[in-house]
Amino acid sequence: MARALGEELVPSSELQDDSSSLGSDSELSGPGPYRQADRYGFIGSSSAEAGSGHPPVDLIRQREMKWVEMTSHWEKTMARRYKKVKIQCRKGIPSSLRARCWPLLCGAQVCQKNSPGTYQELVASPGDPQWMETIGRDLHRQFPLHEMFVSPQGHGQQGLLEVLKAYTLYRPEQGYCQAQGPVAAVLLMHLPPEEAFWCLVQICEVYLPGYYGPHMEAVQLDADVFMALLRRLLPRVHKHLQQVGVGPLLYLPEWFLCLFTRSLPFPTVLRIWDTFLSEGAKVLFRVGLTLMRLALGTAEQRAACPGLLETLGALRAIPAGQLQEETFMSQVHSVALSERDLQREIRVQLAQLPKSSPGPAPQPQTRLSGAQAIFESQQLAGVRGGTKPEIPRIVVQPPEEPRPPRRKPQTRGKTFHGLLTRARGPPIEGAPRSHRGSTSFLDTRF
Repeated sequence: MARALGEELVPSSELQDDSSSLGSDSELSGPGPYRQADRYGFIGSSSAEAGSGHPPVDLIRQREMKWVEMTSHWEKTMARRYKKVKIQCRKGIPSSLRARCWPLLCGAQVCQKNSPGTYQELVASPGDPQWMETIGRDLHRQFPLHEMFVSPQGHGQQGLLEVLKAYTLYRPEQGYCQAQGPVAAVLLMHLPPEEAFWCLVQICEVYLPGYYGPHMEAVQLDADVFMALLRRLLPRVHKHLQQVGVGPLLYLPEWFLCLFTRSLPFPTVLRIWDTFLSEGAKVLFRVGLTLMRLALGTAEQRAACPGLLETLGALRAIPAGQLQEETFMSQVHSVALSERDLQREIRVQLAQLPKSSPGPAPQPQTRLSGAQAIFESQQLAGVRGGTKPEIPRIVVQPPEEPRPPRRKPQTRGKTFHGLLTRARGPPIEGAPRSHRGSTSFLDTRF
């Protein structure tokens, strides 16, 4: 599976638009670095001008102000107003604030504050020669038409080398996976190397644990889960894939492991990442189901794909107009798949795994479902803004000596007038009174 990830795809002409993130080794002989770059940094693109798919400037400024306000009080926002964060992530984080928002959403900022100097020590340490050679061969494959990664001696490829080497030293038992290259490259387009490293750590260990290790046990489990969801939500597409022999491991690893960086236009990739860092892995399943529906949703589309190669080609040849960020993401959010549905299907597929399967068993319980779960986990771990919160002191007072119970005074039958009468002596003789033991107001002495 890992070797298949290293092979470059030959994208169709329909996906070769100005904002596409697809790339291959053959593109290195394409346009030189002197050509104009688009708003995302891709060379030879004419999308630098404002297009029809971009929101108005006033709307962008309004969203920027909302994100500035939320990130200024991040703990309060996540504790009380996470629904607002989720909605704003679905609308898309402004490009000017992704460097500020992504580390907060995935918890990388807290990890960096709790481990000062760790990244610098990893970068200064010599890397494993085996992994360093593999990483060096993959550097030029990551977005060769992006201005950051054009030159082998540029800061893009050098930063990518540092981040990937640091991860192999940080988790030597996992090493390096080729799919980490494009993920780290997208992070470096927005973040400094140290912040990009901690974001990569969170993606590999919190969002997608078991994806990038030597056995990739979680990828196989999620492939089974995806097919089960496809059978329930798109039964005709599932039947067609079964008939032509297209298994999930032929397309799903590239989608999920690379977080769609090699499969979709770059603006759409960024929107997927915004939602993925907010809501977790269920976004990947929603995107995959949407792509299946767009590629094979109609009877005419399935009839045009009688075999395996035609079906795989259809998954890579979805018209670019259908992959435009606003149109595509609205369809992704409309997929009827909740976190509860996903967890239920994971438990079902996990119970069906053979007990004697090679390699370690998947551990989906270590996967956290997005920014809110990560925030709560860090709070429970005693992390608050990079420092441990002050634990309130409980002072226990020694028990006091028991006191005798207070006796209620006996006041039955005693009145104010009676008390005054007994203090004065016997009552004055005279005519019998209507009230017993009482005196008139005139006989009362004050």
